[in-house]
Amino acid sequence: MTEPIRPDLGLVARDGSACGCASHAEPAGTAAQVQPAPPGRIPLGRTPAEGPAVDYLVTGMTCEHCVASVTEEVSAIDGVDGVTVRLNVGGESLVSVRGAAAANRAAVSAAIDEAGYALAGE
Repeated sequence: MTEPIRPDLGLVARDGSACGCASHAEPAGTAAQVQPAPPGRIPLGRTPAEGPAVDYLVTGMTCEHCVASVTEEVSAIDGVDGVTVRLNVGGESLVSVRGAAAANRAAVSAAIDEAGYALAGE
């Protein structure tokens, strides 16, 4: 089986690691490689948009690993039915949370903090 071709996005942290989240161990000087999802498929750490959502802006996310970490932590909140993340490298990423607990800002903030990131403005 051959490896899929993955575009080099040039996401290299100042310390030479793969990204700023420092949660994966890759040799210094390597760049994070992310493959876009095929048409009709949802990328890792994302769910299809269904129903109303509460949006949060999150700082510090730089790669799909960051997306997966935030998605996992926020999804673990009781009453959350789905999480969608729109990654904005170098800026504020949009995290949309659906479900009964979506508007519980304190719980969402704590989950995002647990993942290693922060709500914008906090």
